[in-house]
Amino acid sequence: MMLHLSAVLAPDEVAAATAILAAARFVDGRLSAGSAARRVKNNEEADRKSQELAQLDNLVMGRLVQHPVYRNGALPLKVAAPYYARYLPGRTYGDHVDDPVMGTDGALYRSDIAITIFLSGPQAYDGGELEIRTAFGSNSVKLPAGDAIMYPASSLHHVAPVTRGERLVAVTWAQSLVRDPARRELLYELNLAREALLEKSPDAPETARVNTTYVNLVRMWSEF
Repeated sequence: MMLHLSAVLAPDEVAAATAILAAARFVDGRLSAGSAARRVKNNEEADRKSQELAQLDNLVMGRLVQHPVYRNGALPLKVAAPYYARYLPGRTYGDHVDDPVMGTDGALYRSDIAITIFLSGPQAYDGGELEIRTAFGSNSVKLPAGDAIMYPASSLHHVAPVTRGERLVAVTWAQSLVRDPARRELLYELNLAREALLEKSPDAPETARVNTTYVNLVRMWSEF
């Protein structure tokens, strides 16, 4: 399941984020890659040691975790501090699948879901599309600044070469309460129907039935 998260960051927040990154130090993105991804990764990432990033993390992650599509679609248990990636002309990230387990000893998490938050608008660069392959074909993603795309981290994906301008994104991963992506999709769709019923017919017996089914499926499928 791929989900488009609209307006994770407002325009003034995007401007604040890009201003912070303009002052940050960037390093070779391969430093954070696994052995397989390192062969195809050619970007830069803001140095996580930069003091400016703490303020930026608070802004970006604070908005992401409040977004209703993120909460309902990811059912998050753990979420990682983001990486801020920069792609200048000639930079790219070839086909890869994200590492299944990330983090450091004592703070490991399973990367069920990948989230890319776009900090550059599509007019700011040429190329740089995020290509995500699914069972139904390839999806090309290039969203407005402040929007995000959420998709299974098990998907084969790549970033097309940038040919003009600068592509800035924040990338993070979440471990879901519900490990199986098909079950997460069923729960997301069921919750959409549940919320509509709760809005239109809160006292109807079918609303109570759907609500009970959703709640108990989350209970049945959740992992801690």
